[in-house]
Amino acid sequence: MNIVVLVKHVPDAAGDRRFEPDHTVDRDGVDGLLCELDEYAVEQALRIKEQRADEDTVVTALAVGPDDAEDALRKALQMGADQAVHVNDEAIAGSDAIATSLVLAEAVKKAGDGTVPDLVLAGMASTDGGGGVVPAMLAERLDIPQLTLAAQVETEGARVRIRRDTDAATEVISAAMPLVLSVTDQSGEARYPSFKGIMAAKKKPLQTWDLDDLGIDASLVGPDASRTAVASATARPPRTTGEIVKDEDGSGATALAGFLADKKFI
Repeated sequence: MNIVVLVKHVPDAAGDRRFEPDHTVDRDGVDGLLCELDEYAVEQALRIKEQRADEDTVVTALAVGPDDAEDALRKALQMGADQAVHVNDEAIAGSDAIATSLVLAEAVKKAGDGTVPDLVLAGMASTDGGGGVVPAMLAERLDIPQLTLAAQVETEGARVRIRRDTDAATEVISAAMPLVLSVTDQSGEARYPSFKGIMAAKKKPLQTWDLDDLGIDASLVGPDASRTAVASATARPPRTTGEIVKDEDGSGATALAGFLADKKFI
């Protein structure tokens, strides 16, 4: 069984994230890491491999991004992925989700030796973009089914069944492989790399491809080829000092109740 997991190197959400003058994400001004939501996809890939221990299953982590994206791949290898592929080409910088899905589609097929892998796993969204549309776009480009926003994943033979929790209902749906599967942060806690896994990752293969390796013309990616773009961005306003209610003469409770009433909290 061939499983490809899409991972992304994103700015740390705890850092001071901002845009560049051209409205692309500043990836140098803040530390980066493996997208937390993608960790759940890696975890599900590893669980599927463990459940199908009688099969020859290979888990490949795939990332598109600049040099630092290798750090995300290293983390996936430390968690237990068997090998990794890094698509690194300056022409890709600034690509929107549509252009990125083209690169991913060709990389996924190349990772499958020219055919679509049995399973392509992804997180529900990236923490730097939050669009959540790439899995669907990728399934369209690969012409295979998609099962998205899975809170629970089960495999049986050549089929995958998921449980999807929505505000209105819980859905149980299934499809035959090959398919694209995206999982939510409710699908199962991601494992922490063990010391053994960290040491083993150093010996695992990590390939680097560019657009020429994928047979993609540079004119099809990047800002000029993208159909969407950020028109403007406004920095989050600084936090203001809140109102302090002091209880110096025993009237604090009354003052607090009045404050809450004014804000219509009570």
